[in-house]
Formats: sequence, C-alpha cells, structure tokens
Amino acid sequence: MAGEKLSKRVVERLEVRAKDYIVFDGELPGFGVRVMPNGKRFYLIQYRRHGRTRRMALGQHGVVTAEIARREANRMLGAVRGGGDDPATLRDMERQAATVQELGARFLKEHVAVRCKPTTAYEYRRAVEFFINPFFGKQRVRMVTSADVAELHGKYAHTPYQSNRVLGVLSKMMNLAEVWGMRDKRTNPCDDVKAFPERKRERFLSPEEIERLGAALQEAERTGAESRFAVAAFRLLLLTGCRLREIQTLKWSYIDFRAGRFRLPDSKTGPKTVYLGDAVVELLRKLPEVDGNPYVIVGKLEGSHLTDLQHPWRRIRKTAGLEDVRIHDLRHTYASDGVLAGEGLPMIGKLLGHTQVQTTARYAHLADPNDPIAAM
Repeated sequence: MAGEKLSKRVVERLEVRAKDYIVFDGELPGFGVRVMPNGKRFYLIQYRRHGRTRRMALGQHGVVTAEIARREANRMLGAVRGGGDDPATLRDMERQAATVQELGARFLKEHVAVRCKPTTAYEYRRAVEFFINPFFGKQRVRMVTSADVAELHGKYAHTPYQSNRVLGVLSKMMNLAEVWGMRDKRTNPCDDVKAFPERKRERFLSPEEIERLGAALQEAERTGAESRFAVAAFRLLLLTGCRLREIQTLKWSYIDFRAGRFRLPDSKTGPKTVYLGDAVVELLRKLPEVDGNPYVIVGKLEGSHLTDLQHPWRRIRKTAGLEDVRIHDLRHTYASDGVLAGEGLPMIGKLLGHTQVQTTARYAHLADPNDPIAAM
C-alpha cells in the first residue's frame, strides 16, 4: 500500500497489526517501511531486477531517521534504474564473504548475550575465543568444510568432552550463519562430524588426598605463591559444593551471615540458596572486603572477580600430588561426603542446585562410610 510521504510523524502513527505489513512512500516509488506485530518499524526498498522482486532493509526506525533512509533509498534505487549494481546482490555477497571470526563476534553479541544465561555465555565465549577463532582465523564462513571441522574436533581428541562442546558451539554458529545469509541452507559442515564417546568421570578425593590438598593450600597461602583469594576459592568449592562460576562471581551482597546462607540470584539451574557450615563462615569472615569491589574472590583488575583459577589449580594440585584431579572434582567430593554423612539425595541435590535426583546420584560415589572429610 502507498500513501503520503513517509516522515517521522507518519511512520510513528502507523497502526500495529497482528501480521506485518508494508507501507510505501507516496513520493519515492520503491521506498517503504515495514510495520512488525511487535511495533518495530523498518525502512526498506523494493525493486525488480531480471524479472524478480527484490527487497533490502535500510534500518530500524528510531535508529535510522526517515530522512536518512530516504536519501539512502534514493541513491540505491537510482543506481538500479541506471543499470548499476544490484544492492541486494551486493549485500548477499558481503554476507557470504564474512569470516568465521566475524561470525563468532555476531554470534556472541546477537545470540549468546541475548538468549543465554551467564554461565552458558561464559562457556560459549570461551569456545569461540580459545578454540574456534584461533583455528579458523580469517577463513570465510561459506568455505568451511566438514574436513575442516573434523580437523578441529580431532585436534582436541585427548579432551573429548571439551572437543564435543566446541563442536556443539560451532554447529550452532553455522546454523545461524544460514539464517543470516552467510551460508547456503542445509550446508552445516558440522552435521557429518560425530562427537567422541564421553565416559562420565567419577573422581572424588579420599580423606588422605584432602589432607594433602589442605597442606598444599596452606603452603601456597603462607608463602604467597598463590593469591589468598584463589586459595579461598578452592576451599569454598570443596566446603559448599558450588560450581566454579558460582564461587568466582559470588558477591558480598549475596551473603547473609545471620541466616547462615548466601543466595545466588542465578545459577545453572536458576536461583539457588547455599547454606553455610561453621568452616565456611569462618573462611568468609577472614577474607577482606575490598573497597569498590563487590566480589568475594577478588581479581587483579579493579572491581573484578578472579577469572583464571585453572593455572593456580594446576600448580596447587601438582604440589599436592593430585595431577589427575580437576576443579570440578571438588564438587564431586562435597556431594559424596554429604551422602556418606547420612544426608539423603534430595537434600544433597538441593544443596548442589540439582533439579533431578538422578543428577545427584551420579555424585554419590561409593566409599568407606567411616571416612570423615579431613579438616582444611
């Protein structure tokens, strides 16, 4: 439909309908605005080229003014009438020339930041920045093949779980690349690459191993070899059963010492309350609150939390002679010893933030019920 000249006032008074529709400018043929059911409005041009009707978006109303959109439309439509390049074709070629690195940036900005929870967003960003970008570099998205993906996947075969997570992130990126016009439909190069078998790793520390870990933590703290906040983080992981990101991003405002708990506004399974034992309260009381920093586990940058716990952990576990132990195994150990102390699986699951008893049962390892957890 066409009508009066499109201006800010005219565009903003267009009614919102159940389905999107287009209103064309009364003065410049081919220049229009699409009104969406959610109320957003997008300027566009429409023209015919080689017998086909083509459309191209110029920008969202509010971000782009009616005057700017009109000038751009007049330029593009004039080029089409004069036999110049097809702007929609040029747009498609530009999209298809995008690199994997550019796709990753858009994926993190437009998909991950909008749709994913913080913990998931952290893992996705890590996969893109540490694995996908370094491997593909400036390679064009449309040129990525199944052989390329298989090479990346196989490069980390020694860590099958991590390799499979990277494959999953890359597959999601390639699906969106099709939606965004960077690849042809149904050409995801990840589809033909099979994930590695994953063996659920059951590892928890024995009382003797916990004693060795405690000694290594005390030595690191005494000598200053590691940040006191890194040492505190590892102790909190074992004593609370929290996930790594939950401890890294723990804020003083979440903690209620009077009630003996802290409340996480968001975790992998949603809001979560963690109840504090005496050892945890004592540990937290000894940690200093840094002015201007809301986090318990203080990082190197002003106002930030500690982001790298992997390197300190590798040094500490080497000192303790526990080089096969992962940070997540501290959570395993907490759950195991909670069950061994006589707590039921539903209670342990609540403490760990699990939504299903079956998930908690994976952590309830068999061990000597007379083995107490050693003091840290």
